[in-house]
Amino acid sequence: MKGIILAGGKATRLYPLTQVISKQLLPVYNKPMIYYPLTTLMQAGIREILIISTPHDLPLYEELLGNGSNIGIDLQYKVQPEPKGLAEAFLIGESFIGNDSCSLILGDNLFFGSRFKESTKRAAKNNQGASIFAYHVDKPHAYGVVEFDNENRALSIVEKPEKPRSNYAVTGLYFYDNDVIEIAKSIQPSGRGEMEITDVNSIYLENKNLKVFTLGTGTAWLDTGTHDSLIEASSFVRTIENRQGIAIGSPEIAAFENKWIEVEQIKENFSKYPSNHRYTESILKSLNT
Repeated sequence: MKGIILAGGKATRLYPLTQVISKQLLPVYNKPMIYYPLTTLMQAGIREILIISTPHDLPLYEELLGNGSNIGIDLQYKVQPEPKGLAEAFLIGESFIGNDSCSLILGDNLFFGSRFKESTKRAAKNNQGASIFAYHVDKPHAYGVVEFDNENRALSIVEKPEKPRSNYAVTGLYFYDNDVIEIAKSIQPSGRGEMEITDVNSIYLENKNLKVFTLGTGTAWLDTGTHDSLIEASSFVRTIENRQGIAIGSPEIAAFENKWIEVEQIKENFSKYPSNHRYTESILKSLNT
């Protein structure tokens, strides 16, 4: 399976912070925001990852992350000239995906939970159909919303409904088989001129080929798209890391746990940072080195 991180868009809700820089390059506590979705894909066992962003910001991602070899992965980059919807990622990444299955994650989504990693690994191993994750929220009208029957089977997915039929929002993490490319080509832009990911998911649902994982109270899902949510995410990461000594959103730890790199490589990566740098301290503490 291959992975795509969609890190484009204008992020107008975060102006003026995002007037000159991509939202996903902003800090969430002690690391750039994009580290968190990158780590999520790596924890799922995905090593080939495509980052899609704007012509202005893509060179900054390349400077930050390089080709990924220092963390045991293969990173590639492609431009999305204009934000035309999440499903456009599969058209931009068609040659990258090739004949493989694919995962898409939004660059501003942060996940954390003891069982979440195993759920993503199961989803990544599923080469048939699609798998998405739903999370209980207080204000579902701001998201794509999943409606369930009495046996917890998905009945419908509606994008930003005025009258939501449940409180379960679709998160920004998706797993698909290779059919997603042709499905994305078949959908038409919505009223707001975008290729909606909800339309892709609805086709899988109509074909009875969609699995919905509901994330329980032991998992945190944070969407860092507003000033308040950005602060909340930073506070959450700071609290967990300082109290539990667990580094969240670390590509280095994900690579180490997958046996893609050794501790020596991590130390080499950090050699350019001061020895008392908070991020390097949290990583090395998590590794007990």
